Amino acid sequence: MSKVVLITGGSSGIGKSIGTYLIKKSFKVYGTSRNPDRYKESLFPILQLDVKDVTSIEKAVKTIIDTEGRLDVLINNAGAGITGPIEEIPEEEIRANFDTNFFGPINVIKAVLPQMRKQHSGLIINVTSIAGYMGLPYRGIYSASKGALELLTEAFRMEIKGFNIEMTNVAPGDFATNIAAGRYHAPILENSPYKKPYGDTLKLMDSHVDSGSDPNLMAEAVYKVILIKKPKVHYKVGVFMQKFSIILKRILPDRLYEKLLINHYKL
Repeated sequence: MSKVVLITGGSSGIGKSIGTYLIKKSFKVYGTSRNPDRYKESLFPILQLDVKDVTSIEKAVKTIIDTEGRLDVLINNAGAGITGPIEEIPEEEIRANFDTNFFGPINVIKAVLPQMRKQHSGLIINVTSIAGYMGLPYRGIYSASKGALELLTEAFRMEIKGFNIEMTNVAPGDFATNIAAGRYHAPILENSPYKKPYGDTLKLMDSHVDSGSDPNLMAEAVYKVILIKKPKVHYKVGVFMQKFSIILKRILPDRLYEKLLINHYKL
């Protein structure tokens, strides 16, 4: 029987690549978007879902269960970028980012768990970020929201262990997607003390995305995780130095690691 997969944010970028890859591997895939009418040519159905709207989440999950009779894999992929000096990012934008990157995935997990418990099986993959392993300058809110999701997964895994439901994180590095266009960018203020360092860092971040890895690498990694009977807690997908940066953070003194980041961002 083909596994039934729900991918939030499955209409573009990494989510679309994962869905397209899984379709070729004979999975039954459902993606989501806040505006599904824009994606009528998708290779798999795109359901209306806004991770900030619990009613839309419950409706989308119910549609899948009513149609397929089961739900085997949830890929919590929907997310939003945010950049800016923490001092200057409006509070409402900070809250909105956590609503999408942290509270949204929690609400989707809550919606699928009853069905997975009923089946006594299921897999939940939370797409986080290598940026969630470290506080990055002018990406602090994004790092914090993705880091929070990493820790949440660690706790959640132990709570659902008795139901034969698995949960894991897959943390991508920089991939060539349209995420930079969809980020909230705090404006570079003319009189801001952060004007030059933030402006320079923003250009550097955008260049990393433009030269990022092929999203199909992420799709292949997720497919391999789905095939594992007992997945690990954390997976990282990216170029060597991005993954190695996490190892360096574990072994280097804090101030030395901080100096490496400062030098990298030319601050």
